[in-house]
Amino acid sequence: QVQLVESGGGLVQPGGSLRLSCVASGSMFSINVMGWYRQAPGKQREWVAAITYGGSTNYADSVKGRFTISRDNAKNTVNLQMNSLKPEDTAVYYCNTRTYDGRNWSHDYWGQGTQVTVSS
Repeated sequence: QVQLVESGGGLVQPGGSLRLSCVASGSMFSINVMGWYRQAPGKQREWVAAITYGGSTNYADSVKGRFTISRDNAKNTVNLQMNSLKPEDTAVYYCNTRTYDGRNWSHDYWGQGTQVTVSS
């Protein structure tokens, strides 16, 4: 089992910045993919960004150029630096990971989420 705990959410004005962090604990194997999803009120959960154990990154078009995902493998931590925030970025942000034990990839693990509100 893997436990994920997000932090860093809050209220910010449009154009502002926030940095989200997610710390993984438990059976977190070295080979894994970590990422961020978000869910706005009344909308489906949306993929935001992902990073492999090797550091390769991918972003949703809606956040590319504004958000940066990074990780610290030694600390099993993934971060999401969010700049130039827009009201449409308002959502609950969830940390996600899948791990590889040498034979199989795990199912998705999820954190409890952290609220990000972008408003004047």
